[in-house]
Amino acid sequence: MKLVSYLLNDIPYIGILEGDEIARVDTQLSMREFIASGQAPMSTDTHDPLDAVTLLPPLMPEKILAIGRNYVEHARELNNEVPSQPLVFAVMPSAIIGTGDTIEWENDLTSQVDWEGELAVIIGKTARRVAEADALDYVYGYTVANDVSARDLQSNDKQWVRAKGLDTFCPIGPCVVTADEIPDPHDLTIITTMDNQEKQNSSTANMIFKIPFLIEYLSRAFTLNPGDMILTGTPSGVGKAMKPPQFLTTGSVVSIEIGGIGKITNSCKEI
Repeated sequence: MKLVSYLLNDIPYIGILEGDEIARVDTQLSMREFIASGQAPMSTDTHDPLDAVTLLPPLMPEKILAIGRNYVEHARELNNEVPSQPLVFAVMPSAIIGTGDTIEWENDLTSQVDWEGELAVIIGKTARRVAEADALDYVYGYTVANDVSARDLQSNDKQWVRAKGLDTFCPIGPCVVTADEIPDPHDLTIITTMDNQEKQNSSTANMIFKIPFLIEYLSRAFTLNPGDMILTGTPSGVGKAMKPPQFLTTGSVVSIEIGGIGKITNSCKEI
């Protein structure tokens, strides 16, 4: 099922997306708390029209672990070596926004803001030293992410904490699709557009390090808790690699769509 977090009359709810309506789930918990509870989503008789609500980020993760250069062509387009093991970094939870929210940055802090469409994996139960063969049993579901990147900070800082973690730099949504609806997470299309022009068009089949391996690799280093999120890397087609480079500016509109999950769209603003 497709689970959403949303506001109606300034009151937050969790619901099941059913076409143009949302069936409210009978809970007072946040999405992260609900995932951790292990409860099955049970809808009430109340249905809210989708066009009457404000979609929120589907969840607010406690941890966001991200994988860099996990697609061969993306590594090559930026003249980087193809990694022999996962390149891991962390993104600040304060970077999370939802579809329809605005990506913002200070123009004297960065002038090279780039898009990165990615599949995000949501952990469903505590995972520590998980075997690759069992790893998908720990996945609750999937969502769409844009790993927005300040390329000048990424180059100048020599590490990626600021470049990848600025406030508003991790749009996710529009929903969490439970794992039972995604039989093969390595058979999903990823399409990114900027101002209605296609920039990325690839498949999760092209990941270098697949999701079960990533969960095994990460869970050897960190305890993965319910609601934690793994960003699995972006395919080729980022703005920095274009000739000449193209970056987001005030008024830009960037959309990421992943087959079977949905689409997020965010406008951009320099402040």
